[in-house]
Amino acid sequence: MHDPDAIVAIPQPDKKPALGADFRVRLISGLVMAAVVAGILFAGPYPFYALVAVVAVVTAWEWSRLVRGNGFDAAGGLHIACAAGGVLLAILGWPGLGIMLTIIGAILVFLLTVGGRSVFSTAGVLYAGLPAISMIWLRSDTSFGLLAVLFLILVVVATDVGAFVSGRLLGGPKLWPAVSPNKTWSGLGGAVIASAVAAALFALSVPGASSLRLAAVGAVLAIVAQAGDLAESSLKRHFHVKDTSDLIPGHGGVMDRVDGLVAAAMAVGLGTFLVNVYSPARALLLG
Repeated sequence: MHDPDAIVAIPQPDKKPALGADFRVRLISGLVMAAVVAGILFAGPYPFYALVAVVAVVTAWEWSRLVRGNGFDAAGGLHIACAAGGVLLAILGWPGLGIMLTIIGAILVFLLTVGGRSVFSTAGVLYAGLPAISMIWLRSDTSFGLLAVLFLILVVVATDVGAFVSGRLLGGPKLWPAVSPNKTWSGLGGAVIASAVAAALFALSVPGASSLRLAAVGAVLAIVAQAGDLAESSLKRHFHVKDTSDLIPGHGGVMDRVDGLVAAAMAVGLGTFLVNVYSPARALLLG
């Protein structure tokens, strides 16, 4: 018999966390990576160079694996060797030779892979080598090298955090759903604002720097970093994979974490080369 006084439990739909179910894992992994990178940065230039070399080599491996499968081939070995060789030349004070080696390596990889995804394989050599050389060249500036690298990393981190938080909380129209269904225009706006604010605050620690100028630089680099993120998403979608590897819990592969930094580093390398080839860090921070 039905009891009129009985309390009927109405099932409630599960509420998903506003920032996503994977937020905790992403946060922990991100904090660990940030602590490791910060410690290496302040340990001196050579530990930083070693970190850049490792990232470049792993990026070369992940790109080769993504484009041509899990097997190891001659093009993959050459790709990794060019990444390591270009970084070594930059560490020795010859970034120009490192760039030349990277370009020659890209041509050789193209010849080795003609008829088998040669364009993608060639692009991967440049993708792994040029940003790494740019970062080492920037850090080797004795006057502002450390500050410049800190600035670049801070801007990219602020971009990622701003895009992630504003995109998850605000949502709205998709930025480019065919390539990256999770990215929104609100995320891009949050990335630009967060990067500009972080850059303006960073200017307070750089003697002679303009907060307004660095805020503008930060905003531009945020757009460049987001473009790099979209480019890598497009590459993964083309090859029907979610992550470039599973090396970093909650984040995927190294390429999945450095896609924005790769684009920003290449932009900074080119921009500072045009402004002041002898002092790239000064050119970035002071103009």
